[in-house]
Amino acid sequence: MRVLLLGATGTIGQATAAALLAAHHEVVALVRATAPRLPDGCIRVKGDVTLQGAVAGALDGVSAVISCLASRTGAPRDAWAIDHRANSLALAAAQAAGVSQFVLLSAICVQKPLLGFQRAKLAFEVELQASGLTYSVVRPTAFFKSLSGQVARAAADKPFMVFGNGRLTACKPISDSDLARFLVACLTDPALQNCILPIGGPGPAITPLDQALMLEEMLGRPVRVKQVPVALMDTIIAVLSALGRLSPKLAEKANLARIGRYYGTESMLVWDGQAYRASDTPEFGRDTLRDHYAALLRGDAQNNLGVHGVF
Repeated sequence: MRVLLLGATGTIGQATAAALLAAHHEVVALVRATAPRLPDGCIRVKGDVTLQGAVAGALDGVSAVISCLASRTGAPRDAWAIDHRANSLALAAAQAAGVSQFVLLSAICVQKPLLGFQRAKLAFEVELQASGLTYSVVRPTAFFKSLSGQVARAAADKPFMVFGNGRLTACKPISDSDLARFLVACLTDPALQNCILPIGGPGPAITPLDQALMLEEMLGRPVRVKQVPVALMDTIIAVLSALGRLSPKLAEKANLARIGRYYGTESMLVWDGQAYRASDTPEFGRDTLRDHYAALLRGDAQNNLGVHGVF
C-alpha cells in the first residue's frame, strides 16, 4: 500500500516508518523543511500539517493515512491545534482524495478526559468514527520513554520519586517498535479495523514502585525511594495556577503539573467505568521495560524525554 504517515519525525513516527517499510509498504512522509532524517526509502513531501491544504499535496496515490500526530506540550492551545485541528484537516483531505482508511494513534488516557489534550484527542476520535472511512483508533497504555526519566537518577544514587506509596498506578508499557508494528497491522487485519484498540506491551502490569525495585535488582544495590504526597502536587498546581493569571510561562507550568499529577494518580490500563483492569488490557509485542532499562544503563539507548520528563 502507499501510506501517508503524519508525525513521521517523532520517535513513534520514525518507528512506524521503519515498520511500514519492513512490511513492504510505500511511505510518504509529510514533514517540515527542517525535519531530521527519516529511514531510507521514505518519500518526503514538505508541508505543515497545521495549514489548510498541506496534506492534500501528499495524497497522490495514497490509500491509507496513519497519523502519529501529537502536541508536544499537551497545553490546551497546542493540543487543539495538533491533536484535533491538524488531524481534522488531514481527515477532510483524505476524504476528498478518496482515501479509504485512516489509522489514528491516540492515547488510553482519553478514557477519563480531565485535561485539555485528552478532550482534543477524543473530539477527533469522534470525527474519525463518523467519517465513513475504515478506521482504527489505537490507544496505547504508556511509552517506555515516559517511564524512564528516573533511570539516570537511580544510577547516580539519587532517590526514585513516587507519588504516595508508589502503588497508586499501574500500566503495561509498550515500546515504540512494538507499537509501530501494531499500527501497521491495522492496515491489513480486519479484526483491527472500525474499532477502538487499547493496547499495552507484554505484562504483567507494573507500578512505579515495581520500576524502582527493577532498577535496584539491575544495579545490584538499594535504590532509595522518596514518597511525594499527592497533596503537595495539588498545592503546587494551585500556586502555579494563581500565578499563571499573571504569567503565561507559569500558566504553562501549571498545566504541565496537572498532566504530571494525572499520570501520577491514574493508571494507564483499561477503565471499565469503575476501576482500572489490568486483565482487560490487551498485550502486544515482545519488548519489555526491563530490556529498555538495561539498554539505558549500558549506554546502548538514549531517552529523548522532552516534556515527558515531567512524569
